[in-house]
Amino acid sequence: MQEENTSTYAPLVPVPSERRAFGTRDAFALWFSLGIGLLVAQAGALLVPGLSLPHAFAAIAIGTAIGVVLLALAGVVGTDTGLAAMSSLRPTLGVRGVSVPAVLNAVQLVGWGSFEIIVMRDSADALANQSFHLSMPLVWTLLFGALATLLAVSGPLSFVRRFLRTWGIWLLLGGAGWLTWNLLSKHDLAALMARPGTGEMAFGAGIDLVVAMPLSWLPLIADYTRFGRSAGGTFRGTLLGYGIANLWFYALGAVYGLAAGGGDTLLTVALAQAGGGVALLLILIDEIDNAFADIHSAAVSTGTLWARASVPMLSAAYGALCTLVALVVAMGKYQNFLLLIGSVFAPLFGVVLADHFIVRKRRVDAAEVGRLDGRYGYSGGWHVSAFIAWAVGIAAYHAINEWLPNLGATLPALALGALCYLLLVSTRRAAVPS
Repeated sequence: MQEENTSTYAPLVPVPSERRAFGTRDAFALWFSLGIGLLVAQAGALLVPGLSLPHAFAAIAIGTAIGVVLLALAGVVGTDTGLAAMSSLRPTLGVRGVSVPAVLNAVQLVGWGSFEIIVMRDSADALANQSFHLSMPLVWTLLFGALATLLAVSGPLSFVRRFLRTWGIWLLLGGAGWLTWNLLSKHDLAALMARPGTGEMAFGAGIDLVVAMPLSWLPLIADYTRFGRSAGGTFRGTLLGYGIANLWFYALGAVYGLAAGGGDTLLTVALAQAGGGVALLLILIDEIDNAFADIHSAAVSTGTLWARASVPMLSAAYGALCTLVALVVAMGKYQNFLLLIGSVFAPLFGVVLADHFIVRKRRVDAAEVGRLDGRYGYSGGWHVSAFIAWAVGIAAYHAINEWLPNLGATLPALALGALCYLLLVSTRRAAVPS
């Protein structure tokens, strides 16, 4: 039977159980693929030389453990409800309240999509320059922008089952394995491990930088896990797939970055020189899937607010916008962008996860998510308690980051947002006479 285009499912309409095609292997393939990429390696390179390599590895391990558990739990929300990511937040924030994270999500996804196109362009240009002494950044930008947009218009089911499961993941494993072998065979890992850090980055800030990458997927994971057949399969596939990939490529980026002199500027050149650029080429092909996911989910987030809009058409528009941004914006350092994402979405999903798993016990009335006069209408469509808790979490994040940088702000902010929400909900229930 021919597979249908999953992008035709409206964001406010739950995917019916008979149309849910993603099993554990599909979830693993998708999130392993999305976790491996040049942008992840670039983020890993930002950890050094501020941290020594052993401290960078410790930050990667802790940050990955925190981030992937939260990501997998957020994925379960999508499978439980069958709703797109922003639609699944309506029970927590209110029918109108979801407009705030939907807009923020669309903005950050344009940023991520543009970054992906930029890093692909720069990497391809470095590879072509090394091999053929040819530089054509404009052509690479347009090419990668067009490919990512085409995939986004086709929808996630088509991409995962026709590309990743068939042969894409094997190319990816081959490229990642070659880069790793090249690293171990050409560099003295013991000598790199012995280098002291400069102290320019606090250990807690390093953890937050690692956590930021999986957290960047929290606002869109349900756009894909809504097609999951079971919550357990979604959780396991996401946890293992993204967890292995995040550990692998953050560590790979840190070591290559340190060997290249530190930081992300020299990383692309170092990777291009590894194994004659073969591995980099394979990773480059895979990197398109990250841009695809950003563009597709930006369209789905907008579709949550603009029900009459076509998701494929919105995908085409966002793809063009990301390509345009990539043409006019330099890559630069994006550490602050990553940390800003963590400060907003970590507390939000502390509230969302507490609401879904503790307050609602994973039960959501999907038929009510579009009704302003329904159970998720709250006060004019806004759930005030959830927004108060979210604001407390954001404030806590920035306060901790300012005054206790060694602590790491992400997990405390998420926990405070969740606890504040549970306290407000229990207080409100206690005030209502039985």
